[in-house]
Amino acid sequence: MEFYCKEFKVGKCEGEKIVDGETIPLVLEPREADKSDLESLLLGLNENKEWFEEMIIKNSAVLVRGFDVKKAEDFNDIVETFGWEDIRYVGPAPRTHIYKMIWTANEGPLSEFIYYHHEMVLIKEFPKKVILFCEIPPPEGGETPFVPSFKVTERMVEEFPKEVKEMEEKGLKYSFTAPSNSDTNSMRGRGWEDAFGSSDRKEVEKRAKGLGMDVEWLEDGGLKTILGPRNLTKIFEGRKGRKMWFNTIVGMHGKDISSATMADGTEIPEHVVKRCGEIIEEESIQFKWEKGDVLFLDNYALLHGRRPSLPPRRVLVATTK
Repeated sequence: MEFYCKEFKVGKCEGEKIVDGETIPLVLEPREADKSDLESLLLGLNENKEWFEEMIIKNSAVLVRGFDVKKAEDFNDIVETFGWEDIRYVGPAPRTHIYKMIWTANEGPLSEFIYYHHEMVLIKEFPKKVILFCEIPPPEGGETPFVPSFKVTERMVEEFPKEVKEMEEKGLKYSFTAPSNSDTNSMRGRGWEDAFGSSDRKEVEKRAKGLGMDVEWLEDGGLKTILGPRNLTKIFEGRKGRKMWFNTIVGMHGKDISSATMADGTEIPEHVVKRCGEIIEEESIQFKWEKGDVLFLDNYALLHGRRPSLPPRRVLVATTK
């Protein structure tokens, strides 16, 4: 598909890569210097909704840079332009609601690395898009790297054909333990009351079941969730038949509060998990934030994470169907 849009021109950013013939991320800047205001951006997006969504699918990530986007309300106006339906975040990351569709990104300690993941990968209903806005760029570190998921599958199949086949056939099972109260000192410290939006245990059980989880109440007041079987990979329509590495075995395998095994309880070999983590890092795109950036990620196609950072850093997020 040839690129042309009268409201935008193609730019460049540090860390971009050519993957399977496409530039990731596709950087869109104002075509004219005097058209960098928020109103011009909203008008350009509104007039090119279908084209813009095609660009997100085609390039997996689109970075809108150089426009005057200042605050959460501006960001929300951008997201709402497309008419995408909001999807409420379910997961361990501590977050704060800011405005309408806008939340803080993971509020866990900036000193910690948030491992690569597809957003809400373990939930039956996961977002199609993850949209991020940089209100305050970090002085050092704090990148949001992302990874073309199909490349991980290709390399894992090449290096571990038997192990991948077994995980594909058996499926995966995960467990995760959430505390009763949120702990913002941990990047996975969101309490179960906050996560499920209720302090009523029966209601929490009902909501967990609706999301495809079994639950187990712990003596210390915590909640253990069990999820499975889940797929190792997925193929999504419109993405060249690519088999996405749609799981979180590296992020959850063998951790203090989480586990990842095959669905029948068979352990995933440690060396396979370790090598998978190396492959993911090798395929990563190290994107660096600038103030006012708005980044659209195809959650079906990309894993994403967060590098350790010096403060301050403030990135906001919206997740949509």
